[in-house]
Amino acid sequence: MGHVQVDHHDVKPAREIKVGDIFAIIQAQVPRTVVVKGISDQRGPASIDQLMHGETQESLAKRAQEAVGKRLSPEPAHTIEHGHPTKRNRRELQKDWNERWSASID
Repeated sequence: MGHVQVDHHDVKPAREIKVGDIFAIIQAQVPRTVVVKGISDQRGPASIDQLMHGETQESLAKRAQEAVGKRLSPEPAHTIEHGHPTKRNRRELQKDWNERWSASID
């Protein structure tokens, strides 16, 4: 729950859909808004399924804008090359910190 909403309401997976329903979907942390255009009685290929629903123009524009934003300003955490500091690195950092900032009164 929480990943799919129909007409701005959280729904259960077993909810039946109808033509005209508007789905707000979060897929791989990417929000999408999809409108149901038709319903098939049988299971079929994905190419036919794609004709049965369509993403709204606002959703497409927003996704494109977010993609440009992510490309121009990447996540700062991804710049960390070696992950967390090791125990030795932490001791060195702490040692430097104690030498620069002393709580003692001189």
